Amino acid sequence: MNYNYINTEYLDSVSDGNVEIMSELVSMFRDQVAETVIEMKSLLEKNDYYSLGLLAHKAKSSVLIMGMNDLGTLLKTFELQAREGAEADKYESYINRFDHDTGEAVKELDDLVNNRLKKN
Repeated sequence: MNYNYINTEYLDSVSDGNVEIMSELVSMFRDQVAETVIEMKSLLEKNDYYSLGLLAHKAKSSVLIMGMNDLGTLLKTFELQAREGAEADKYESYINRFDHDTGEAVKELDDLVNNRLKKN
């Protein structure tokens, strides 16, 4: 599988190549992003842009740990805009991109962990 969303070298450095640690990180990431998408949609629906900006900041940390630098950059933009309530017409597309990219990343992460487990 080609890994287009995650950075395997960065994950190896974060986990020190330990498959159990990597597996635990993937599990936490999966749960966290699923909850984050739900919360983002809820905050958007309530027009609570400031809280949405704070959540984008939190989400940025999660994706950067997986080496998802492009999405991290987008979330930084989202964070700054939402805290100011600026360009609100873009927020839904940011959330959709976060949802899509993290979903694809989870597939890649599962593949990576499963391949590493087979080797051990």
